[in-house]
Amino acid sequence: MKEITFFGRGGQGAVVGSEIMAEAYFREGRQVQSFPSFGVERRGAPVMAFLRVDNEFIYLRSQIYKAQLGLVFSADIMQGPNFKPMLADNAQLIVNASDDIKPIDGIRIARIDATAIAREHKLGSTAQPLVNSAMLGAFAKVAGDITLDNLLGAVEVLVPQHPERNLAAVEQAYNQVVLGE
Repeated sequence: MKEITFFGRGGQGAVVGSEIMAEAYFREGRQVQSFPSFGVERRGAPVMAFLRVDNEFIYLRSQIYKAQLGLVFSADIMQGPNFKPMLADNAQLIVNASDDIKPIDGIRIARIDATAIAREHKLGSTAQPLVNSAMLGAFAKVAGDITLDNLLGAVEVLVPQHPERNLAAVEQAYNQVVLGE
């Protein structure tokens, strides 16, 4: 079973991103489970969403405590004391950042400037860009177990506003993600 955690802030699209990836994996014939976790529902508040993927039925119903893959929609979240303990040994992170990320022992880090891509495609506002489409494109490239076509199909079905802009952001991020060591 693959366990993935989406770390974001309210308004960045982490919860919807988890649902889109669940749909994309479902299109691949996989069993999926996607669910959010958040406190106060307001823009900027910390949000997590969880995604499990397996070839077999998923019986487990708890939150994910040691993610093998993490999507970090806002790099400042990584500074919290509870961040690293939520990752499995040798986990892979995909971080929304324009500059290199400080290494974390035992964690592989890929980087994508999802904020710049979202602004370029006019997703969200200039002050609060909606970065989930770009993050999902990077995810598909880094994870390597999902086709870009199935991800694009999921975006077409689940993103009713500006689907063409979101599809372009997914493809751009897929091609621009900087893979870590």
